[in-house]
Amino acid sequence: MGLRHFHPLAMLRVDAVAVAVVLLLLLSSPSPTSQLSFSATFGPWINAASPPPSPPSPALTQSNGGQEYAALQALKAAISDDPRGALSSWQGSNVCAYKGVYCSAPPPGAAAAGAVVAGIDLNHASLKGTLPAAVSLLAHLTFIHLNSNRLSGAVPDTLGDLQYLTELDLSNNLFSGPFPASTLLIPSLVYLDLRFNGFSGELPEEVFAKNLDAVFLNNNQFEGSIPETLWSSPATVITLANNRLTGPVPTSYSYGGGRLREVLFLNNRLTGCVPEALGFLPCIEVLDLSSNLLSGHLPSTLSCLSGIEVLNIAHNQLTGELPELVCELRRITNLSVAFNFFSGISQGCDALAGRSVFDFAGNCVPGRGMQRPQPECDGAPGDAGLSCLRIPGSRPVACAEAAVSVGVGVTFGGALPFGLSGGAGVGVTMIPYLGSSSEPVLELALTGLRIDSACELAFELDDLRAR
Repeated sequence: MGLRHFHPLAMLRVDAVAVAVVLLLLLSSPSPTSQLSFSATFGPWINAASPPPSPPSPALTQSNGGQEYAALQALKAAISDDPRGALSSWQGSNVCAYKGVYCSAPPPGAAAAGAVVAGIDLNHASLKGTLPAAVSLLAHLTFIHLNSNRLSGAVPDTLGDLQYLTELDLSNNLFSGPFPASTLLIPSLVYLDLRFNGFSGELPEEVFAKNLDAVFLNNNQFEGSIPETLWSSPATVITLANNRLTGPVPTSYSYGGGRLREVLFLNNRLTGCVPEALGFLPCIEVLDLSSNLLSGHLPSTLSCLSGIEVLNIAHNQLTGELPELVCELRRITNLSVAFNFFSGISQGCDALAGRSVFDFAGNCVPGRGMQRPQPECDGAPGDAGLSCLRIPGSRPVACAEAAVSVGVGVTFGGALPFGLSGGAGVGVTMIPYLGSSSEPVLELALTGLRIDSACELAFELDDLRAR
């Protein structure tokens, strides 16, 4: 895979294992300032906010003919109750005058003449009905916003025909059935919001392999294990909360997961360990594992999450002492380990508690208030039988300040975990779950490029891989 317009002496071939290791080395940069200009946009969907619509002007009066009229009338006919009169203006052939319908010039290369229907926004209309297959006749749609209605039934298979659709928001409705596979066939989709519906069954692996920036699947009835492809997703936010998911948190970390800013696992039925691989997410800001059945000790690698602001592992079955380095995370504003079975905390954690940032109620810490009764602590779940992959070494992870020079004129500045030192030609021990040499080779053309945080590196490498 060649990259054009770069001097050949600047070409550096690095396989995916090396890329993952560089990410590993840079996880805890204290000041993510960079001289790079990234083409990727940083997480616009953080905190589960709906995408700000940028609809084209609805003032255009030309449409693409009878096909769009037929599609919109089919949608209107599929609505059995419109208590707010949201569709009262949907009359006549001038579909660009319909309330909630947005028109624009056709996209480049399209055969249409004149204005086309580019978007539908009927959020919060309390519409009762179904979503008809004829919606695919609106061939130039770029967004569909139908959240907070009473739409039910299955999502039509024909959605996969909408080649220009980038945003699909069906949240807060009554849709049901298995995961709508048609959404995975929409080639341009980047925002998928299916939360607060009645979807059920297992999550397909493909949902995390698709080039989505935001994946909202919370508050459904999905079950089964979380696919191992989770960490391959290029998304910046993934929410799986409030489902019926079981099994372990995936441990297979790969390069793609480096873009994640927010991931929510709360209120499922997840079991097993908190994997050390979670410490290798360089951009993560919000990580919520609360209200599951996770057990064992908390891995020290979480201390490398230098940008994290919210870390919630409350209401699990975790034991042992809380690693001191976890309480020294610089940007943490909310650290909750409440209602586990931790038996000790450090002075660093005490300092957080004094700032009302740290919640450790309902544990087994001797001499502290608001802890479990001793009989409950005596019956704390053990970690016998757990098989937690741990990085070799007897000491906790120490993310030391350093810089790594890799190849010709390429400098990665940041912090190295595990006490490694910086400098050209640094030797690194490969971690098994970071990748394998059989993965595709990347060609990085980086001349005099300085990257000051692992998070920036993740976005830059993703941009290069997409070329």
